[in-house]
Amino acid sequence: MADRSRLVRYYVVAVAGSLVAFTAAYDAGMTVYEGRPRTLLHSFEVVLQTFTTTGYGQDAPWSTPEMTLLVVAMQVSSLVLIFAALPVVVVPLVEDALRSTPPTEGVDRSDHVVVCGSSPRTSTLVREFETRAVPYVVVEPDREAAQALFEAGRSVVHGDPEVAETLEDVDVAAARAVVADADDRVDLSVIMAVRVVAPDVPVYSVVEEEALATYHEHAGADRVFSPREILGRGLANKVRTAVDVAFDDPRVERAVELGELAVGRDGAFAGRRLGETGVVDRSGVRFVGAWARGAFHAPPLSDLRLDEHTVLLVAGSPTALEALERVTGTAVRTHRRGDVVLAGFGVVGATVGDALVAEGVPHTVVDLDDDPSVDVVGDATDPGTLRRAGVPEAETVVLALDDDTTALLAAFVVRDLNPDAELLARADEAESVRKLYRAGADYVLSLASVTGRLLAAAILDEVSDLAVEDRVVLAREPAAPVAGRRLEALRIPERVGCTVVGIEHRDGRVDVDLGGWTTPSASDSLLVAGLESDVERFRREILGESDEGAGGNGERAGSSDDG
Repeated sequence: MADRSRLVRYYVVAVAGSLVAFTAAYDAGMTVYEGRPRTLLHSFEVVLQTFTTTGYGQDAPWSTPEMTLLVVAMQVSSLVLIFAALPVVVVPLVEDALRSTPPTEGVDRSDHVVVCGSSPRTSTLVREFETRAVPYVVVEPDREAAQALFEAGRSVVHGDPEVAETLEDVDVAAARAVVADADDRVDLSVIMAVRVVAPDVPVYSVVEEEALATYHEHAGADRVFSPREILGRGLANKVRTAVDVAFDDPRVERAVELGELAVGRDGAFAGRRLGETGVVDRSGVRFVGAWARGAFHAPPLSDLRLDEHTVLLVAGSPTALEALERVTGTAVRTHRRGDVVLAGFGVVGATVGDALVAEGVPHTVVDLDDDPSVDVVGDATDPGTLRRAGVPEAETVVLALDDDTTALLAAFVVRDLNPDAELLARADEAESVRKLYRAGADYVLSLASVTGRLLAAAILDEVSDLAVEDRVVLAREPAAPVAGRRLEALRIPERVGCTVVGIEHRDGRVDVDLGGWTTPSASDSLLVAGLESDVERFRREILGESDEGAGGNGERAGSSDDG
């Protein structure tokens, strides 16, 4: 829109300038060369006749070559300006006339969500609403942005959300919630306008500048979200749930391995639901959970749609994991919790760092600016800096850099120094996600997708998995309470979100080739993997243990207490 307006202005200036210049030249030429002085008004009339191709009046023909050349120049200029008008003025006007426009008024509705303003987060947010069949309307003050949303099939109204009349047009008083997601300062005005029209409707706002969060609350926002802090929590949770399968019994360690499989954009199962792949039957692995767009998803996972943002947590024998690699054409990463290198210590990096400190995970912080929490001061794209930070020996590297281009280069450097490290990265722009995966990142979170999902979860009163404080654990539990019952009859994944990844028999044998028909005996032990809270539910609901007795009967590995 801005480019078109600028071109129209240039065109108008060119036409006006040409008319003035040729009028002056024609008036002077008729006096000097033709000896027939004319008034400026008459000269302007002749120039305008030429430009509009209506004729030359009584002045034609001209006897001198100078005036003839001047008139020819006028004719050529008029043709150029006429043809220039087609793409600059005529065609856009026709397109605007034929194109449908976004409405400026809403329709009667209730229990909907009013989204004031649009940002990259809006796409994720409205997709979440559409998936759950939640009615919504986006109020967008910019006509071009509203038009783009309208043409994309979104429910949108072109209007100013700071104006009470606009909010009344979209029935904000009957809304389930309001989201203020424009400029931080504009959002202050939006929040106050909503409070005038609909004082009881919950208002959620998104702030880019942390310092303004308090003012949003003072203006009346019920909850204020900081995208960078949310993104940091998403990355931190991925690091925190690293699995350590350090049972004292080496037979269990040899029999059961846990690993991660990144689906990838071009993976064999990308775009399909996990239950449609048949990968369990073809490889024999068990799925413990999945990371997708910043959230950890516990079983059952059959309806989980796989994409480049998905990392599957799997368990099985070494042979089964090798079979999984053959089936998917993708390597399975089987690593344990170890040293972490955190590059970048802004809001995102500090959030990740706080989580690592709380978990007691050894880590090294790299940043350009010196700070008491920074261990290595330097450029994260410099191989020497990353060597000093311990990247060649690290198990996990987290790129929490605030510039996507810098993060992309850093990803290449990390992969060159340590091809086997788990590489996590943040992305500000959605377009950067795919680039970071191609550069070697195993897991990438973007500001837009994570914030949009969390907003939707808050509005719909859902528990956000981004806020999960659990860790993934592997526990040995007595099978006596469920002895004689088939695993499929217990429906453990559906009931408590855990996965039985193996059965340890009395003689020490570990069986990982499990099926729905598998029936444990009273002398067996179940090897159960899942989030710590889900394992506790397994003890209570499946084994029938009390909260007091649950802690003493099972042997657990994988928590941060194991070091």
